[in-house]
Amino acid sequence: MTTEGIETVFLDTHNWGKSAKFFQALGYELEFATDHNSGQLRNGDSPPIFIAEVPESQQLGIQLVLKVPDADKFEPDAIVEVVSPFEETHFGSKMMTVRDPDGRTWTLQAPAKDA
Repeated sequence: MTTEGIETVFLDTHNWGKSAKFFQALGYELEFATDHNSGQLRNGDSPPIFIAEVPESQQLGIQLVLKVPDADKFEPDAIVEVVSPFEETHFGSKMMTVRDPDGRTWTLQAPAKDA
């Protein structure tokens, strides 16, 4: 089994409100906001952007999250270095981290069993 493209774009910010307004000015619509300075925006059929506020002391990052339909059936090829295997998240999915040959890490996301 392979991935099915980009599931979401995960973006760190130092100011959730300003970031959300920025993307809304670019045509994204707010799908939901959390009570801890994060939320998800979408523009049409494109993958959503999930933005999470982090402390000023934390370096900002951006991560493309790749979709996996079934974590139990996913068996990465030998060229794919598994940094951390699939683990359940607090938001109803399973996530895995892998490393590419250039040292970049990638997040893979699959639905949780009961999702």
